[in-house]
Amino acid sequence: MWSNSSAAPFLLTGILGLEAVHHWISIPFFAIYLSILSGNGTLLFLIWNDHSLYEPMYYLLALLAGTDLGMTLTTMPMVLAVLLFDHREIAQGVCFTQSYLIHSLAIVESGVLLAMAYDRFIAIRSPLRYNSILTNSRVMRIGLGVMLRGFVTIVPLIVWLYWFPYCHSHVLSHAFCLHQDVMKLACADITFNRLYPVILVALTFFLDALIIVFSYVLILKTVMGIASGEERAKALNTCVSHISCVLVFYITVIGLTFIHRFGKHAPHMVHITMNYVYFLFPPFMDPIIYSIKTKQIQRSIVHLFSVHSRA
Repeated sequence: MWSNSSAAPFLLTGILGLEAVHHWISIPFFAIYLSILSGNGTLLFLIWNDHSLYEPMYYLLALLAGTDLGMTLTTMPMVLAVLLFDHREIAQGVCFTQSYLIHSLAIVESGVLLAMAYDRFIAIRSPLRYNSILTNSRVMRIGLGVMLRGFVTIVPLIVWLYWFPYCHSHVLSHAFCLHQDVMKLACADITFNRLYPVILVALTFFLDALIIVFSYVLILKTVMGIASGEERAKALNTCVSHISCVLVFYITVIGLTFIHRFGKHAPHMVHITMNYVYFLFPPFMDPIIYSIKTKQIQRSIVHLFSVHSRA
């Protein structure tokens, strides 16, 4: 056990109570890790390589895939190091940086899903003006704004973590660093670090979800005004992939938020499980959803494999 000096590294615990089977647990984690890398990596390659996918919807999908990859690469190498090699020590600076990336990328992903809702809103409400409204330059500005919001709003929290003295136990309760986990180890006034995340969640996740719901109310109103049932089904079908990804992301966010806020007496394993579901489930499911539900992605995948088979 490390001494309680402020500069001592933190100690990651992995999955508490299951240390004896960490090696076995690492097998499904490693399989999911490879699946996430290959799935999102393939999406990025297809969008980069296939000129028929050079559209606003797919640019935003590429940003979503990149965000999912970033979240996975930020967390999973360290998780696997703990599970496979019992590498538990993490320097404070590395821990704070990881926490910054995890929380920033979560806000970025929420923003990307909001931008994709705007894309679907324009495509259905103003299809004739779609290309003039969502120009490449505008999509780039939207993407840049989404990333800036995520990476800037988290800075105050992480700056405080760097300044806090840590004279309590340096043992963290996960195999990665979360802000709410680290701040509890500080021997200082953490009022700001308790209140600011609540405000931030309300102004990002909650507000984004509210706007997405409102946009789909307007989309549904527009679709119901279309005379042909076949055209209504076709219009709604273009939204299925996005709706599925929104549900996957926000259900896990809501579940994790409720566990952290109201599940103080829940078993520790429930907290651990929800954290891993939050980090792994959306990045794992997003490429699957778009591959199954989007015909252009399917055609691009078929074309990619047919080219390689002929070669």
